[in-house]
Amino acid sequence: MWTDAVDLRDFYDTALGQVARRMIRRRIRPIWPDVTGMNILGLGYATPYLQSFRGEAQRVLAAMPASQGVLHWPADGAGLTTLIDEGDLPFPDLSMDRILLVHALECAEQVRSMMREVWRVLSDGGRLLVVVPNRRGLWARFERTPLGLGGPYTPGQLSRLLRETMFTPVRSYGALWVPPFRSRMVLSSAPAWENIGRRGFNTFAGVVITEATKQIYGAQAQTPSRKRIYIPLPKSVPRPQPRNQSRSSEKL
Repeated sequence: MWTDAVDLRDFYDTALGQVARRMIRRRIRPIWPDVTGMNILGLGYATPYLQSFRGEAQRVLAAMPASQGVLHWPADGAGLTTLIDEGDLPFPDLSMDRILLVHALECAEQVRSMMREVWRVLSDGGRLLVVVPNRRGLWARFERTPLGLGGPYTPGQLSRLLRETMFTPVRSYGALWVPPFRSRMVLSSAPAWENIGRRGFNTFAGVVITEATKQIYGAQAQTPSRKRIYIPLPKSVPRPQPRNQSRSSEKL
């Protein structure tokens, strides 16, 4: 079930949401360090993580599913968001160099249809980055945050889903080890939590971040099937008699 865009916006306006955005964004940006001249698409509610790409990429767009709702973005310019059907993206084939899924996969009602569309839109050399709640993390256990809603994934489950939908996982990362508490002391110590978590507690990260590429299969030439052709036999005609036999009959 999709989380309403207004609820997502309100969460990221809170102190806890700002910390979550900052910790996840610090993990995402180094994965794609250079996006110069590229087309980037954010699917779901990815706008909190798209801003840092706008100064480099040729085009940055945000696509929000109709069941989630749409909000204007960015606040300081013309709108770059569009309302879409998750199973029918309004973009040409191979038109995006990078696609970022946030608050999307765990909420989607048509997961495979959406992933087929992502595969179609992504360029052959493009990269997909998926951010989902970690099933083993604390954030998936508290419904006070959007990461506690929808269906969380383990790194293995996300990897299998990507392979089943014609993507090849490249590498998996963790982020958001700080507990989802509103305590100022906890939030102020978020960088320390992140440093400790990266060193030995990747299993308990709040989110799983997996980068993947497209699986491209060469078209197999189809050999034409051999069909049997049936030729109708002609109607029976009188067999001609041999000449010797006809002459002997005349003498008799």
